Amino acid sequence: MSDAQRRSYDTLFPRYAVPFGQEPADFPQLFGNDNPLIVEIGFGMGIATALIAQAHPRRNYLGIEVHRPGIGRLLWEIENRRIENIRIIEHDAVEVLEKMIQDCSIEGFHLFFPDPWQKKRHHKRRLVTRPFTDLLAVKLRPSGYIYMVTDWADYGDWALAELSATPGLINRYEGFAPPQLWRPETKFERKGLNKNHQTYELFFTSGQGEYLYRETPDLSG
Repeated sequence: MSDAQRRSYDTLFPRYAVPFGQEPADFPQLFGNDNPLIVEIGFGMGIATALIAQAHPRRNYLGIEVHRPGIGRLLWEIENRRIENIRIIEHDAVEVLEKMIQDCSIEGFHLFFPDPWQKKRHHKRRLVTRPFTDLLAVKLRPSGYIYMVTDWADYGDWALAELSATPGLINRYEGFAPPQLWRPETKFERKGLNKNHQTYELFFTSGQGEYLYRETPDLSG
C-alpha cells in the first residue's frame, strides 16, 4: 500500500466500510436513503467505481473487495471527490451475497475485468460460473441487471454460456453487448487496448423491464 492508500484506509475505513455480518444488512439505514443499490464485485483500484457513483448520486453503490491497496485507493477517491453514495465490504463476495444481501433487492451487479484464471485447470476458480450466477440472479430485483466486462476471449465465451444457462436471466443482446457508454474506461482496460486486446461485454437482465441506465449520461468522454 502506498502511504496515501494506507492513510485513507486507516482514517476513512470506519466511516465508509460495512462490517461483514451473518444477517441481512439494512442498506437504507447505512446510506440514509432507499435509492437503488448497485453492487460491484472486485472493484480493483476503484477508479471506475468512483466515477460512476459520482455521476449517479441518486443511486447507491456497494463495493466488495479484499485487496486492501484497492480499498485504500477507492477511499482516497471518495474523500477527494466528496462522494457520499459508496460503501465498502472487505470480505469474500460469495459470503456477502449469501449472508448480507436480501433476495430481490439489488438493482445491478458490476463485474469489471474479473480474474480470468487463464489455465484450464484453474477455470473452476472463475467467478462468473454457475452456481454463483444463480445466486446473482436470485438477488436481483425484477428488471435488474448483471454487467460483466473482460478482455479475455475464452472467459467471455465461458461467461456468455454460464449466464445464458442461468434461470431467470435474459441476454439483452444477441451474444456480446456493445460498450455501455456510461461505463468509464479503466486504466487496466486502456493498457489492454494499447496491446490490441479486445473487450468483451455481457449485459443480462432479470425480467422484461427497462434496465436502469438507459437514459443516463455518457461517461465515456
